[in-house]
Amino acid sequence: MQLSIQSLVAQGSFTGRPVKKDISWRQGDTEHKATVFVRPLGYQSAVSDLMSGAGKQDGVAGRIAVSICDESGNPVFTVGDITGTADPERGALDGNLSMALLTAIGEVNHLGKTMSSPISTKSGTSSPSPSAARSRKPKKD
Repeated sequence: MQLSIQSLVAQGSFTGRPVKKDISWRQGDTEHKATVFVRPLGYQSAVSDLMSGAGKQDGVAGRIAVSICDESGNPVFTVGDITGTADPERGALDGNLSMALLTAIGEVNHLGKTMSSPISTKSGTSSPSPSAARSRKPKKD
């Protein structure tokens, strides 16, 4: 494949529109529900991950900030909104809400799920037999 915008579009290499997700979380005795939009992981999340790796921002807050957006893809939060540094009087985002948002991000990006292998073996193809495995017993001198 010749790398071009057209070939990347044909391969589905762009993140596309945000995905609508319904979330719920508890604060004390009250259950809350909301609809959020999750931007699939892409360039912005890679930059955010690099910034957190360099110690320039909180990694979890960065992931939420780049992933949770409005229907048009505009960010809803800044890292400071989530960590509480944007408004110390307001404080950090509720932990249960943070977990609900992270769960939605994981669901949209299929994180933590094992995907089936796209490679199939032909009939008659065999794998090495267990007896061919190398012994883990120490060698005797």
